[in-house]
Amino acid sequence: METLEKYIDHTNLKAFATKADIEKLCDEAKEYNFASVCVNPYWVPLCAEKLSGTGVKVCTVIGFPLGATSTKSKAFETKTAVEQGADEVDMVIHVGLAKDGEWEKLTQDIKAVVEEAKNTSKETVVKVILETCYLTDEQIVKACECCKNANADFVKTSTGFGTEGATIHNVELMKKTVKDALKVKAAGGIRDKETALAMIEVGASRLGTSSGKTILD
Repeated sequence: METLEKYIDHTNLKAFATKADIEKLCDEAKEYNFASVCVNPYWVPLCAEKLSGTGVKVCTVIGFPLGATSTKSKAFETKTAVEQGADEVDMVIHVGLAKDGEWEKLTQDIKAVVEEAKNTSKETVVKVILETCYLTDEQIVKACECCKNANADFVKTSTGFGTEGATIHNVELMKKTVKDALKVKAAGGIRDKETALAMIEVGASRLGTSSGKTILD
């Protein structure tokens, strides 16, 4: 097991985050040696500059937070983010497609982002946000299978903007579905060490949280 800080994507996705907020996020990530910072796409160049040579990755979000943008838009957003220094992208699925059972369309939506992310020597990591609070167990399983078929790297529970964040049940279900083919990221509502360790115990390889400092302190 990696040390706890290396599970954490130190996150600030607030609409009103300022340059000073993002610089502080990067400074904390360096101090605590987190896996990455996770920010909105606008801040990718700043974070790439601030974190160069530190070992802390730059993660950004695609189609965030609703996922209902066009596939073409998501692909372009991914291409731009990678060019500007993103090491990882967390894309939101089109939840309506999952609820309609449009699994082939959903797979193609994810695949477009994966192909754009992998279209460089950098091999950018792709995490796929399912927004599990809106899906049934059966839909979560099917969406995880779409992620596998699209060659994503992670399935992720939540944006943190939905009606519910990560739950033990959903993380366990996702891990059981993807097994070792993909990793699982739990995000949303992880604010203390007890919750963080519980998510790791049932299969999470990464945690998205804005409470990384609190968890470690």
